[in-house]
Amino acid sequence: MTDSITKLTLTQTIEALEAKDFSEEELNNAYFERAAKLNPKLNAFLEISKNSCGIPAAIKDSILTKGIKTTAGSKILSNFVPQYNATVINHLLEKGVSILGKTNCDEFTMGSSGENSAFGPTKNPWDQSKVPGGSSSGSAAAVSADLCAFALGTDTGGSIRQPASFCGIVGLKPSYGRVSRYGAIAMASSFDQIGPMTKSVEDAALVLEWISGSDAYDSNCISVKWKMENEKWKESLNGLKVGMPKGYFTDGLDPKVKVVIEAAIKKMQELGAEIVEISLPSTHYGLAAYYILVPSEISSNYARFDGIRFGGKRDQFGQEVKRRIMLGTYSLSSGYYDDYYAKAAKVRTLIRQDFDKAFQKCDVMVSPVSPTTAWSLGEKIDDPLTMYLSDVYTIFANLAGIPALSVPCGFSDNLPVGLQILGKYMDEETILKVGYAYEQATEWRKEKPVLQ
Repeated sequence: MTDSITKLTLTQTIEALEAKDFSEEELNNAYFERAAKLNPKLNAFLEISKNSCGIPAAIKDSILTKGIKTTAGSKILSNFVPQYNATVINHLLEKGVSILGKTNCDEFTMGSSGENSAFGPTKNPWDQSKVPGGSSSGSAAAVSADLCAFALGTDTGGSIRQPASFCGIVGLKPSYGRVSRYGAIAMASSFDQIGPMTKSVEDAALVLEWISGSDAYDSNCISVKWKMENEKWKESLNGLKVGMPKGYFTDGLDPKVKVVIEAAIKKMQELGAEIVEISLPSTHYGLAAYYILVPSEISSNYARFDGIRFGGKRDQFGQEVKRRIMLGTYSLSSGYYDDYYAKAAKVRTLIRQDFDKAFQKCDVMVSPVSPTTAWSLGEKIDDPLTMYLSDVYTIFANLAGIPALSVPCGFSDNLPVGLQILGKYMDEETILKVGYAYEQATEWRKEKPVLQ
């Protein structure tokens, strides 16, 4: 009974509750028992709480939860208990969602593997010797292993989509401003976005509907409440133009991953989509610009952790956090600002313009989420530049502020591969429609990691 309940998607769970197939108490007990049993192996949760009602969700530990410890994976906040909820948490509570627990993440969401947490790395449910991706590592592992009905993560440069790809689940980064950032511990404020991590595309659409909408505490948040029209799910892909950025399928992409991605694109073509080749000329400069702009914002944001107003001793920061603060401080310093930060900001504008032009030729774009599948724990932890390259396909959605979806599309060496679907600004509807059509036409969604 327990396993049959926890295997259900969010939408299936809601239908089962309405049909009185089981009670909310039975639902929560099933997830609590499974999480308590498997979490010692995966280290997906930092905190697990047993609730008697609501749909059990896992929340990334960088999102504030009133009365529940929120550490952001850092020793500095190891005893921090927020006095208020993030806006997205209030939205979920209004929908009858309960917080099953807070999930592990790279310290202050800085990382691509889940190994930078001060509380130990999260393990990939498909292979516990592999990383789950980062920084939303615990949320991805929890959804993949059926330890929660769904989860929330945050995405600054791929931190929802890349772990979703590595763990074989759906991950959605909404358009910048679609979802309030209030109550999410900031990494880089002009890049950060909260989004859903789910067992299906339909679940992602439902959670986005729940958490979107205006917020007086976030001036960048638009006032329109997002809603997916039901009839849109039934539309075919006939006539839809899918763009393939030619620069995304060259050197650096694992040949085995490339085969899986190309097969997924062919499936879209079979479903009626027209594949068109597009050009994004500024792609070559994106990674460099990202790793100047983001550390610069980190340097500014993390000046508050001075041991007086926030946090404890600065020497409690992990190596990656220190590295990014130093990079950002250097980029913003007198004499280097014009050479680094100002130029990177101009590149960001060019990248946005590239996407605007490309979307005149297509409705969505597709690409790999990551150049590889999940790597072994410890393999890249001492090589930050190689680690940064794992974000090469995901950072552009954050630089341009557009929505992006990671959908499982197959396996390479028995590890999941994710297909990235990018859309026009504030057009989550189309990427979800495309993701849903692909999902329904394939068998990957029946695959689950085997955990005892």
